[in-house]
Amino acid sequence: MVDVVTWQRTQADLMRFQELVAQVGRELAEPLTAALERVNALMSTGRIDRAGLKSLLSEMDRARQAGIWCQQISRLSSGRARQSHERVHLTNTVQSVLAHRARELQGRGVQVVQTMAPVEVLADAPMLFSLLNGLVDWWLACAHGTIELRVDIKPWPAHGQLDIRLNHRPADLSDGLQGGEVPSAVNGLTWHLIDQIAQSMGLKLERQVEAVSLSLSLEFPHTINPLLAPDPVDEPDQGFATSLNSKPLAGSHILVVAARRDLRLLVREAVKSMGLIVDFVSSVGEATQFCREALPHAIIFESSLRGQRLDQLVAGIRQEVPDFVLLEVLDEGSAFDISTISPTGVARVGREAILTSLPSALVYELARVM
Repeated sequence: MVDVVTWQRTQADLMRFQELVAQVGRELAEPLTAALERVNALMSTGRIDRAGLKSLLSEMDRARQAGIWCQQISRLSSGRARQSHERVHLTNTVQSVLAHRARELQGRGVQVVQTMAPVEVLADAPMLFSLLNGLVDWWLACAHGTIELRVDIKPWPAHGQLDIRLNHRPADLSDGLQGGEVPSAVNGLTWHLIDQIAQSMGLKLERQVEAVSLSLSLEFPHTINPLLAPDPVDEPDQGFATSLNSKPLAGSHILVVAARRDLRLLVREAVKSMGLIVDFVSSVGEATQFCREALPHAIIFESSLRGQRLDQLVAGIRQEVPDFVLLEVLDEGSAFDISTISPTGVARVGREAILTSLPSALVYELARVM
């Protein structure tokens, strides 16, 4: 006889899988259908204007993004994702992600009102960043107006908690939707990704959807309670890394602009243990496009790319962030100059010193402006 609890869990998993498959179909079919119509129009007329081309690229990108989310959900649900539990400052991580995505939120007219208490948790830092960025993607798809965000510790049990409240419809549409329906974006692929990451991390997730608003709560069972934590001197080694000490820049976002693959590999090797989010592009043009969409905390660039286009990119960024961190990798040598003593006003590291000096340079430069 099948256990009742097991049967109920199996039925719930089946329903969740069916909902996910249906959502995948919708989010792939809609942009691809629109893109196909544009391609058919192009084939019949032989012409496409700038606006039509931009729309076509946008539709293809939406379909591509949906495919990436599907791959992430599949990988996580398989249980093959490896996690390393380390001490992560949840509050600082949330604020870092919000700062990184601020321009996108502002562009959508979304304001985030923060109420933050200092909270540390034991979690996989990259997965936590994926979760938080997934939340922002979800907000961009379904939020209207102001988002209320709170980070604190529950009285009992003493678990860290991330609470969110937002309007999924304009506030003046108080009549709600017929039959208890909600906008499709509320249950889109971004929501399924958030749900799967939370499950993989062992977090308790609760969501309540009303006619106009919704609330979401994420509870972190492995929380470091500052009132109960033992003296660090006497604390036994539990095998957890400490992001506040060994990874002071954990979660910082770095863009590396390097045309040569061997240089990209050197930089990757130098920073792999720092807990950074690192993106790589091979040209100044790609870097410019990347920064239009989201500004990183720092840019590392190879010396051979210096020129008018890079100067224009830097000037544009520094109009917005005067102390923005730039680090130049010289073609040769073992130089290590911080920005305050560098003749160019930009931190510099020689190619031979990348493995030994690049991490120190990043720590100094980013700590200087944070």
